[in-house]
Amino acid sequence: MKNAVQLLQMYLESIQDPHAAAAFFADNGALELPYLQSLGITHRVQGPAQIEAFIASLLAKVPDFRFKRVRFLIDTPDQAFAEYDVEALVPATGRLYLQSYAGRLVAHEGKIQLLRESLDTVAAAKAFAPADPVTSDDVR
Repeated sequence: MKNAVQLLQMYLESIQDPHAAAAFFADNGALELPYLQSLGITHRVQGPAQIEAFIASLLAKVPDFRFKRVRFLIDTPDQAFAEYDVEALVPATGRLYLQSYAGRLVAHEGKIQLLRESLDTVAAAKAFAPADPVTSDDVR
């Protein structure tokens, strides 16, 4: 049976495959990103099907989305806490999405019961916001 650190590591490594990443979650497992609520984005998805759809939607917007530089700070059989980074181009805006996440994972019977991630919403907004229109004042 996989422990919390193993589950988080495998989830992070498989993020490019939404079905594989979502399969690590329990049937009632949840992925929460509470800080996204301030940007008007769904901040909680529950169950492998919703989690898979959420990840697929993210990859449609950021095809090169990958977690890098994982640093585990808490390691118990049932809970893990880590920080990890993303550096990926957002094709729609031409900007880099530079983000550091902090994730707390709760494991139960070898599956992810809860993964709650925090992130810098300002960095997300900068990367995903439409480009500012060029005005005549900008070209003077």
